[in-house]
Amino acid sequence: MLVSDDELTAEALAADPDAPMSDDAVSLWSLGADADEDRDLLPGWYMPSPAGGASRHSRRRKRVVYLVVAAFLLINAAGLCSTYGIVEIA
Repeated sequence: MLVSDDELTAEALAADPDAPMSDDAVSLWSLGADADEDRDLLPGWYMPSPAGGASRHSRRRKRVVYLVVAAFLLINAAGLCSTYGIVEIA
């Protein structure tokens, strides 16, 4: 049975936030989780992982990114500073 957003909103506004939890309340973390699995912060059904697929980035773009990162690492390894775009002695 599907519940509309309006019905959920009405139930949430009518609920007592200070009401004690019932003894048979089920923890959100125990729903669908096995004892052997690593527990994530949220269950998979709440926020599923994005669909896998081919990378949208070309090899050329990846090489440029790697080159820029390597350049900054080499500049810092040499004891220079490139914070403001001008390479200076640190």
